[in-house]
Amino acid sequence: MKNSFTRRSKSIEPFQVMALLAKAKELEAKGKQVIHLEIGEPDFTTAEPILQAAKAAIDAGYTQYTPALGLPELRQAIAKLYKDRYQLDIDYQRILITPGGSGALLLVSGLLVEAGQHLLMADPGYPCNRNFLRMVEAEAKMIATDHTTNYQLTPQLLDKYWNHNTAGILIASPANPTGTMLNKAELADLAASCKKNQGYFISDEIYHGLTYVTSAPSALEVDDNAFILNSFSKYYGMTGWRLGWLVAPLNAIADLEKFAQNIYISATSISQYAALACFESTTVAILEERRAAFAKRRDYLLAALTELGFKIKTTPEGAFYIYADVSNFTDDAYKFCYYFLENQYVAFTPGIDFGNYKANQHVRFAYTQEIAVLEHAIERIAKGLQHWQA
Repeated sequence: MKNSFTRRSKSIEPFQVMALLAKAKELEAKGKQVIHLEIGEPDFTTAEPILQAAKAAIDAGYTQYTPALGLPELRQAIAKLYKDRYQLDIDYQRILITPGGSGALLLVSGLLVEAGQHLLMADPGYPCNRNFLRMVEAEAKMIATDHTTNYQLTPQLLDKYWNHNTAGILIASPANPTGTMLNKAELADLAASCKKNQGYFISDEIYHGLTYVTSAPSALEVDDNAFILNSFSKYYGMTGWRLGWLVAPLNAIADLEKFAQNIYISATSISQYAALACFESTTVAILEERRAAFAKRRDYLLAALTELGFKIKTTPEGAFYIYADVSNFTDDAYKFCYYFLENQYVAFTPGIDFGNYKANQHVRFAYTQEIAVLEHAIERIAKGLQHWQA
């Protein structure tokens, strides 16, 4: 038996937020009350109409495989969402149901990126995106971004970094960890750059619905050939149900279906039947109340962290994260995060999870707790800063 595993396994980086979560759970097992601002998971349970739909599906015995592309009625409901939200007529046959947004990204990686090629992505960005590419012997080329570009790619950056091994770009709007968004004109400019360079345009729209000033436009509004990743985890509050979707050009569906059939057969049947309730008016009303609650949490935490000396150079427009510069306090965000977890029992995530550019100067806070809990967290952080600075 060989003594080592694949080079691929060695090159995939650990997800630091999950290591933090494990440490936090360890402390909780010892009786400590940890405040969780590290994990990108809403504190709200799945809305009751969705739960009832799942129970009805179980009672009806809908527990067998579905088609690899997903339930036709769910794909049709998502197509209607694109009509209602973006005024787009999307053929439901272009929509695939996947095991979470991660499943959609795996399909896209297998379809679009050859071994040795790369996608251009913003640094900082969601870490799993780049690691999925490694699974198909490709890679992410991370491009340093900051507040001057709203932590997003620009056509100028694409012109600078695009080369013969570039398969395309993967953008996220709203983005994790920064919460920044691209407007329609910016999306159009990026789409034009991809077309000029004959590359693919992939858009992570997992946080659509969770925006606080203006709605996020879809890349499909400017490029009908864009590949769209989305999920029921965030706005719809179905994290543990592991359900997402992919919108792709019609000529890509047959090949994507082959990948789906071989990788996971189909998304979970009960989750799909439950998700049909996501689009009902009673469910949407609940989700909109929650979105309003997230907006209030964002406003509170943004002001409170700024008052404590954290530098926040862009106001998050969507998702539920604040990406904060901690250079007033440290040049080691990893050590900083573990200090607060182990001494003040507040968990937040070091910037090294999200890339390399100035990563040790940044941390991410998830405002996924109610304001009373956030207030308690701020009290603990303020106390911890006094000792940290002493």
